[in-house]
Amino acid sequence: MMVEAAGEERSFRVRFTALLAMLVLFAFGLGSKPVLAEADPWQGTNRKIFKFNDGLDRWVLKPVARGYDRLLPSFVKRGVGNFFTNLGTPAVALNQLLQGKPGKAAADTGRFLLNSTAGVFGLVDVAAANGLPPNDEDFGQTFVVWGAPNGPFVTIPFRGPATVTHAAGMVLDFFTNPVRLVSPARDRYLLNGLDIVDNRASLLPTESLITGDKYLFLRDAYLQSREFLINDGILEDDPFLDEFDDEYE
Repeated sequence: MMVEAAGEERSFRVRFTALLAMLVLFAFGLGSKPVLAEADPWQGTNRKIFKFNDGLDRWVLKPVARGYDRLLPSFVKRGVGNFFTNLGTPAVALNQLLQGKPGKAAADTGRFLLNSTAGVFGLVDVAAANGLPPNDEDFGQTFVVWGAPNGPFVTIPFRGPATVTHAAGMVLDFFTNPVRLVSPARDRYLLNGLDIVDNRASLLPTESLITGDKYLFLRDAYLQSREFLINDGILEDDPFLDEFDDEYE
């Protein structure tokens, strides 16, 4: 089950830029909006699953990720990350189109074609250097754009934080992940495993930002970053934007 979640985990690499900002805001008490208790009505069960996931990460995934991070040079890890990000770009373009963003869908399609050719199967992010940065869209975001509510917060075994709508979108995310078409199965599992380990290694430097109750911290940071992504980077209550407006006035 862990390896099958790799397609969704890849999109988390792109999302993490936004997540980092949210983590820092929470660490200094500047979260844009307090998370209401109603957002997490299943907290008791969620905490138990979180404890299981955290233990699995501590004893299995994190040690492997540390070894991967120490053994491989930076350019190799960067190439691996670029490769999997590129594989996920067609699904991003599809979701852009479904959300009524044809211009962005075209840009992501161009990004995929450029990186798949000039970027040597996506190992080099040529597109970003030519004004086509990576975007992040998934079916969970598409459902919300179509009017579906986010739903309560849930913690998925082997996967981590989500909302009900995000979790439902993961099913379609899985079927649009091209890695699932790789044959034989052994190669598919190896690719999924590499994707998971590479993602986990990329998160190692951020762990020092976590303070207080780890479950609450990561839950709130996830919900804030999810809101950030759904609204294409626009938050309803942005403390920095409010400060700018006050100074302008």
